[in-house]
Amino acid sequence: MRTKRTTPRSGTARRTRLIAVTSGLVAAAAFTVPSASASDASTFSASELKSANSSVLKADVPGTAWATDAKSGKVVVTVDSTVSEAEIAKIKQAAGANAGALQIKHTPGKFTTLIKGGDAIYSGSGRCSLGFNVRNSAGTVSFLTAGHCTSGAGTWYGNSSRTTVLGPTAGTSFPTNDYGHVRYSNTSIAKEGTAGSTDITSAATPSVGTNVIRTGSTTGTRTGRVTALNATVNYGSGQVVYGMIQTTVCAEPGDSGGPLYGSNGVAYGLTSGGSGNCSSGGTTFFQPVTEALSAYGVSVF
Repeated sequence: MRTKRTTPRSGTARRTRLIAVTSGLVAAAAFTVPSASASDASTFSASELKSANSSVLKADVPGTAWATDAKSGKVVVTVDSTVSEAEIAKIKQAAGANAGALQIKHTPGKFTTLIKGGDAIYSGSGRCSLGFNVRNSAGTVSFLTAGHCTSGAGTWYGNSSRTTVLGPTAGTSFPTNDYGHVRYSNTSIAKEGTAGSTDITSAATPSVGTNVIRTGSTTGTRTGRVTALNATVNYGSGQVVYGMIQTTVCAEPGDSGGPLYGSNGVAYGLTSGGSGNCSSGGTTFFQPVTEALSAYGVSVF
């Protein structure tokens, strides 16, 4: 509705007022946008994020993985193709007042531990990939692989006919962690300190954004980058692992236990599981190798 004026304004006055109002709006926008962004980045406190993180575990939905993302200030929950909208709602309901701290991200395929019958290193029932050759202070050489591979496994072999003995399982931690230790009993096998064609000289934890390499007996050598640290993965049937390295590197069954490393020869992790494949891509998780090295008192070489 147009308001009556008792005193007429000139065209110049109207234009001057319009410019002033418009300039004021632009100035206000210039000051409020950064303020809103800063607020969004710090909406949730550390305790709220911790509570939201714990609530995802409490919801106990298989096919989920989650980690706190410092950049977005939220708990990023990656869900595989088996997770329904009802299950996503269940996760948010478990978070309660902190549901807004959750960011849901979909990934193709199904999260599974990557083991099957085939090639590379063989137990009595399946095939995995050797991770890193390691040695203790006495110089005795053994190797690391995934814990879900060594769990329940006795002797390991170097060929599919299971005639070349490598040695027995010496230690397993799965679930919660996902690393295993195999002691060589065959002294005639050459044991090199390499992963793929890269000489491994040290071990460390990568940073988010680090470019990484994975080698496995099914899909060979693949590359990608780290997208999260300290991720929790629920594979289902009570198989939950913590503190995982989350990456964009593809992997397939049989790649389990294989090494994650850098082109600079730094060992990062052991292939645990993930979703997708090396045709369509996917999300893959790795057990940090430093934890396994510490647990067994060994080092890469």
